[in-house]
Amino acid sequence: MKNISLDLETFSDVDLNSCGIYKYAQSSNFYIMLFGYSVDGGEVQVVDLMSGQEIPAEILETLTDENVTKWAYNASFERVCLSEYLRRNKPEYFKGYGDDATKKYISPKGWKCTMTWAAYMGLPLSLKNVGLALKLDEKKMDEGKDLIRYFCMPCKPTAANGGRTRNIPAHAPDKWRTFKAYNKRDVEVEMAIQKKLRNFPVPEFVWEEYWIDQEINDRGIMLDMNLVNNAISFDEKIRAELTERMQQLTNLENPNSVQQMKDWLRDNGLEVDSLGKKEVSELLKSAPSELAEVLILRQQLAKSSVKKYTAMQNAVCRDERARGMFMFYGANRSGRFSGRIIQLQNLPQNHMPDLDEARELVKRGNYTATKLLYDNIPETLSELIRTAFIPKPGYKFIIADFSAIEARVLSWVAKEQWRMDTFANGGDIYCATASKMFHCNVVKHGENGELRQKGKAAELSCGYGGSVGALKAMGALESGMKEEELKPLVDAWREANPNIVKLWHAVDSAAKKAVQGKTTTETHGLKFICQSGMLFIELPSGRRLSYAQPEIGENRFGGQSVTYMGQGIAKKWERVETFAGKLVENLCQSIARDILCFAMNTLRNYRIVATVHDEIIIECPQDTSLEFICNQMSITPPWAEGLVLNADGDDMMYYQKS
Repeated sequence: MKNISLDLETFSDVDLNSCGIYKYAQSSNFYIMLFGYSVDGGEVQVVDLMSGQEIPAEILETLTDENVTKWAYNASFERVCLSEYLRRNKPEYFKGYGDDATKKYISPKGWKCTMTWAAYMGLPLSLKNVGLALKLDEKKMDEGKDLIRYFCMPCKPTAANGGRTRNIPAHAPDKWRTFKAYNKRDVEVEMAIQKKLRNFPVPEFVWEEYWIDQEINDRGIMLDMNLVNNAISFDEKIRAELTERMQQLTNLENPNSVQQMKDWLRDNGLEVDSLGKKEVSELLKSAPSELAEVLILRQQLAKSSVKKYTAMQNAVCRDERARGMFMFYGANRSGRFSGRIIQLQNLPQNHMPDLDEARELVKRGNYTATKLLYDNIPETLSELIRTAFIPKPGYKFIIADFSAIEARVLSWVAKEQWRMDTFANGGDIYCATASKMFHCNVVKHGENGELRQKGKAAELSCGYGGSVGALKAMGALESGMKEEELKPLVDAWREANPNIVKLWHAVDSAAKKAVQGKTTTETHGLKFICQSGMLFIELPSGRRLSYAQPEIGENRFGGQSVTYMGQGIAKKWERVETFAGKLVENLCQSIARDILCFAMNTLRNYRIVATVHDEIIIECPQDTSLEFICNQMSITPPWAEGLVLNADGDDMMYYQKS
């Protein structure tokens, strides 16, 4: 026995989407109902546990055997569910791993995920859509959604159903038979995907990265639930007070209604098209005082900070750790991690000088003092969101991230030597860029220091072919720049970075030649391989980026470009255009991701609890050296000779953006 393909159908009274798989499976009302499996590509078997059938002993033994590969679509679901099932029902077969926070779960080693394979190939992430994209003969059954809703979720008690809160096979035998066929079909579709993709395997080192990701998800990150619960309580109180004040000022039945508020403002002489954050801030610059108070109240009520706290409350497990916060290969164009549930990737930053004091007041539940000291309670709660993540007692966080990682990678790939020298000498890339652009010495807070902001704006906007539109999107006009100086700024940046400009054209040319000739081309240490209806870009790490069904078409600028099948803006599988700058962006973000994974592997014996963008969060003993962690993180991978890395960080007793 070498491989097993698995698929489970389960029931829990916990909502999977809002709480995540770990909380879902922890419920005392969690059950595995159907266990579909195939051994080494053989006939699919379905074990009906609801009818008293048992999973065969030889299959149970393999679940913790790292020498037998377990395949599933979104395999973390099956692995976590089976961890709970074995611990409760078959403890003699259960074997945990790792530290105190992961020991309740089957080791991810030996598990591989078909969804990750699909993402590696640039395919959709849903099982149904992968089957459609690959034009498989085996199709996921359309009845699935209704059957899952019927058997896998609690039902509302009614007079017609006898007041029950759950449907079981006896309530609908025909549906149950169809559900068993659905479970079998899912295993067949997963196996068909593996068969279709067998000539393009995921490299073993990527599976090792997947196992690290799974360990991080199993470990979770601790939450300060006193802070979380009090923040939600504070939010309820302040919202009630703000709403009451709004009603007094406007006489509106529902002052939170966008349309009612627009109508009220119009009746009071202020015509508005939108009540978005930017628009309200702009209106406040000129609104009369009687309307300004209403707009300020509107701003405070529109703060969505409590949603993050509610997500924490939903996801927290019994040991006060939030698990399953990260999705491996969540961005299938670059392979970067994406966030789930609480979404650590988009937490508000901290800017309060007295963060400790505000945090302590909320943690103690002192609403009166908090309201007295802080005018804007919603804003205060927003700034405290990060601080809800804490290390376990007796430990600390080391939070380290890479400095200007994408700019370093772009400079290295393009061989833009002056930039690489700047990084090697510990220089400020924004000052160095401004110096090059304006042909003068620029020093932060010093000589010609006012030009640094323009260097920064150009640096953040222009690296991937961006022009005036990119500068505007980065807020150039809001920062005080004039429309007429934007194009010269772009030109100056490009003149200062000729090798980066050459990189755009070289990458674009190599990709087009590969697609047109269905051949392999190479530039800047990157391989462009077109075969079997795919365009692969092989990175220095050996990992490949995948573009399905590439063609030469026309992009939005009217130029000739590579197009491919991918998920568009609405996540619909459709033809997507690209251009030189976008390909270079994909490449640089992907290489930065590979460097992050190399660092995670270097530090894997430490308790990594999260990775956010280019940042690693480690929960460690108090005597762990910050300098050592940063030095380890700054080690250049062997495949990136000449690339200068730098990691910096802080010791913290709660998460914050320093």
